[in-house]
Amino acid sequence: MNTIKELISSIESEIINIRRTLHKNPELANEEHETSTLVKEKLSDYGVKWEAGFAGTGVLGIIEGNKPGGTVALRADMDALPIQEANDHEFISENKGKMHACGHDAHTAMLLGAGYALEKVKDEINGTVLLVFQPAEENSPHGGSKQMMEDGVFNTFTPDVIYGQHVWPGLPVGKVGIRDKEMMGASDRFKVTIKGKGGHASMPHEGNDALIVTNQIISSLQTIISRNMNPLDSAVVTVGKIEGGYSYNVIPDQVTFEGTVRTFKPEVKEKVKQRFHTIIEQTVSAFDAESNIQYLDGYPATINTPKWAEQARVTSKKLLGEDAAPALDPALAGEDFSRFLLEYEGAFIWLGTQIEESANQKPLHDPGFKLNEKALPLGSEFLAAVALDTLKTLT
Repeated sequence: MNTIKELISSIESEIINIRRTLHKNPELANEEHETSTLVKEKLSDYGVKWEAGFAGTGVLGIIEGNKPGGTVALRADMDALPIQEANDHEFISENKGKMHACGHDAHTAMLLGAGYALEKVKDEINGTVLLVFQPAEENSPHGGSKQMMEDGVFNTFTPDVIYGQHVWPGLPVGKVGIRDKEMMGASDRFKVTIKGKGGHASMPHEGNDALIVTNQIISSLQTIISRNMNPLDSAVVTVGKIEGGYSYNVIPDQVTFEGTVRTFKPEVKEKVKQRFHTIIEQTVSAFDAESNIQYLDGYPATINTPKWAEQARVTSKKLLGEDAAPALDPALAGEDFSRFLLEYEGAFIWLGTQIEESANQKPLHDPGFKLNEKALPLGSEFLAAVALDTLKTLT
């Protein structure tokens, strides 16, 4: 029997070409029509059965082994970001204002590579492997995972375990990030409008400066973390955008600011949220102003199941060596895979994709983000291997 490594090696160039094709033709959340078509065409080429229409453009590949057993799902997201690419390689985005700056092109290509290999060895598979190609991961707080489940992606085959994988520029090729529990954070969003009374800059007593009120609020919001939270609990409140004012000599009547709240523990999130509302409401009351608060509960925290995180760790060491899974800290970045983990046991891992000139590595969501394509066959191999190892454990 051909090994998974040999099978992946035989299509390494195709995996890279698929990634580059997707990179040149990025599609935003809920617009992944060409991406979905390419996925279906490749699955058909590989002999993998598939179903489509989940969350609009989502696709499910189905590999049924010839032996009875459990069911393992492998997930890749497909959507790009509304970013203008600032790279100069030969396969830069051809869609203005759109870019695969979070590696979802690589995720899709690697899962297709894993699907190819698993289909070739399905006679030896105990159970079923599901290939979940998810749209709209970047569409927080809605996301595509919940909609796929509501649309019945797992109605016929219910996963015993589900795995997800994300490229990670902070780790070199050959390393993976795996944690037993907290992996990534809950990601809430907010948009707040402060309404005062405008006027001439020379007559501030006749107005009610919305900018002054906003300044007080933003400064006070930082005390949620520094004075209301246990220092041992992770939490972040960040204001990333402010809009207001008309001219240097006009007191603004309205200011809007937007930002995010990041946490791990549900109880910490609720405390931050409660203090957030209290500070804004009482501050505008003190200034005799008004506020409109839009607080959007985003993705929950991504919490791995320890048993399956350990399985992923064992598989990665078997493939890449005993030092493949170094100890690391979690990240407060959000991930829609978290909603799969609310329903099914499983684990999310980070795949090292740091470029060789590591000093020039740009982070995820940066216009200059690049990844090391040497990691792509390793990612495909890991996905296929962890599925097979998990099915053996379930038998």
